Amino acid sequence: MWRELALEFHEVELQDPAASDTLTALEEQIGQQLPASLLELLSETNGIEAGYGTEVVWTADKILEENQSFRHNEEFRNLYMPFDALLFFGDNGGGDQFAFVRTPARDDVFVWDHETDSRTWVAPSLESYLRNALASDDEDWYR
Repeated sequence: MWRELALEFHEVELQDPAASDTLTALEEQIGQQLPASLLELLSETNGIEAGYGTEVVWTADKILEENQSFRHNEEFRNLYMPFDALLFFGDNGGGDQFAFVRTPARDDVFVWDHETDSRTWVAPSLESYLRNALASDDEDWYR
């Protein structure tokens, strides 16, 4: 389903599926379950890039790397509200990042603005997020 959805749009690059043991390790290392929709997507394609290399959905490895970085970076602790409740999974190419809220678990997608530290609702689901992000030529489509 996810591959077909992404391929409805131009200039989209898909990856080979993430291995199930990679996804299990990701959840264990982050300490949170991935939303079912993101788990399914990564099982079909390990990331989605839009035009100009925008990583609309990161690879499993990058999801792990970025979330660990945000949660353990001492400078971020002094600058921003805590990130523990969020699960980052993609970006707009300009610094803002997209996330699911995991505490409490929600299917909605939020954007974290790197300049203001705001966390704003942008889509009711991963599918809606993908359709909006992939259909737009503007990196700030969610504003």
